[in-house]
Amino acid sequence: MKKSVVIGALTAAGLSAGAAAASTLEDVKARGSLNCGVSTGLVGFSSPDANGTWQGFDVAVCRAVAAAVLGDPNAVEFVATTGKTRFTALASGEIDMLARNTTWTLSRDVDLKFTFVGVNYYDGQGFMVPKELNVSSAKELDGATVCIQTGTTTELNLADFFRANNINYEPVPVETNAEAQQQYLAGACDVYTTDASGLAATRAAFEAPDAHVLLPEIISKEPLGPLVRHGDDEWGDVVRWTLNALISAEELGVSSANVASLSESANPETPEINRMLGTEGNLGEMLGLNADWAAKAIGAVGNYGEIFAKNIGEETPVGLARGLNGQWEDGGLLYAPPFR
Repeated sequence: MKKSVVIGALTAAGLSAGAAAASTLEDVKARGSLNCGVSTGLVGFSSPDANGTWQGFDVAVCRAVAAAVLGDPNAVEFVATTGKTRFTALASGEIDMLARNTTWTLSRDVDLKFTFVGVNYYDGQGFMVPKELNVSSAKELDGATVCIQTGTTTELNLADFFRANNINYEPVPVETNAEAQQQYLAGACDVYTTDASGLAATRAAFEAPDAHVLLPEIISKEPLGPLVRHGDDEWGDVVRWTLNALISAEELGVSSANVASLSESANPETPEINRMLGTEGNLGEMLGLNADWAAKAIGAVGNYGEIFAKNIGEETPVGLARGLNGQWEDGGLLYAPPFR
């Protein structure tokens, strides 16, 4: 079992270029483990279980990359990061990738010098309030105290929403979801705002989740996904195409249950599956990986649909419907480029 570490805030700036000078792929192979940044604990997305083993929707992406590169989904050092420390941890090279409810924005892509390799959850910012407040809309929150995590896109979104609706609020800054939960339940704030998925996950951990409601307003677009440093396209390709493999596997009917049998030999009727699983072509070689890299990833964590259902789906305490995160054929936004 790998131990988690909380990275403290660092003051170094402009570390991206230097940290990416060496090949991250070669570093991970030589080290024999992947350093993956996750949250400090968000049920369903990334949190340690009773045995201290990290589980969750974002954790599965880390394990899939480790399986693709190293052949072992357990060869991961999980590094717990806050909204403030996550970017410094990545820029400084403390972690090889970040998979932590992080929104893809222009400034993070361009100014902070990170490469978002895709979207694994399409989200939007929402609001949670105690049911006893009898509030049915975020527009009724004039004068409310609002718990909000610092160093996040939610701060600006919140200010924009209240200004646009000509209402006032008092922010209650918090650094972690655990702190937000504690402050909210203690009555230090009337409202907690963050990504709607995060609110659902937080409410699922309450002793009385039905005593709290998610208001109907979604006030932003929050495309969440894994990211790496600028300047190391080889590593970015590995993480990007591992995520794509999980998404394509669901569309193509490849799962943890059948991937081994499908990988035994090429089927002339399924050329894209053959290429993805490495039974024909040389896509693995192009990535600097073994031919069965995608098969290893899918076999370790399942396809996107399996990962969603297991960790955050409607049959879990988090209880999220697929919605925008459904496959494109089902009216969702999930769509991976071709494996060819």
